Amino acid sequence: MSDAAVVRLLLFRVGSLVCAADVDTVREILPRLEATRIPGAMPFVSGLVNVRGQLVTVVEGWRALAQPEPDEEGGGGTTVLLQVGGGRKVIGLTVDEVVDLLTLDASALERRQALAGVDPTLVRAVGRRGGHLFVVLDTDALLAPILTS
Repeated sequence: MSDAAVVRLLLFRVGSLVCAADVDTVREILPRLEATRIPGAMPFVSGLVNVRGQLVTVVEGWRALAQPEPDEEGGGGTTVLLQVGGGRKVIGLTVDEVVDLLTLDASALERRQALAGVDPTLVRAVGRRGGHLFVVLDTDALLAPILTS
């Protein structure tokens, strides 16, 4: 098995949906950061946070992925900082929990397919872990509205 055939993914849960992002796009995993709301921002934008002097826009994962609103106050328990737009921009994504770091053969992933309740334009591939499906997100497509604003 060559290195080109291996993918490394960070698995996380948003509502009942288990998602994955390519590890190369993950800059940092932090406890949920309290964001300062931006007047007039898109509804799925939680606001801005200061991460060691850098202002980072934070997106509510449950809103961006059209999942039901979390029961607990404030939503997700973790903020995943993602490098998007070819690494030019860092954006935070709130998730309920980080599940695992997974290394697997690229052939184990199925190409994008329609899944009920998930916008197909946000899905790069679908995989299985322990008999359960997970969605490999196209993080640039997910966060495109932020990148273009």
